[in-house]
Amino acid sequence: MPDPDRIIRLRTVLARTGLSRSTLYRKIAEGTFPTQLRISIHGAGWRESEIDRWVADPVGWRPQKEQGQG
Repeated sequence: MPDPDRIIRLRTVLARTGLSRSTLYRKIAEGTFPTQLRISIHGAGWRESEIDRWVADPVGWRPQKEQGQG
């Protein structure tokens, strides 16, 4: 059984990517960075696997289609 994907928070994402907070949110709006997942009313995070994929290829990163779509 594969390990479940961890959810990481903003501080960790900023440290891993080297982006500023404003640049990160601009890239989300442009569609060139993974979107957040709502984890509570006031909390959000990112799938660690998506951030790892972005770090490996920031220029070529594109959102993956969800399973069962397309």
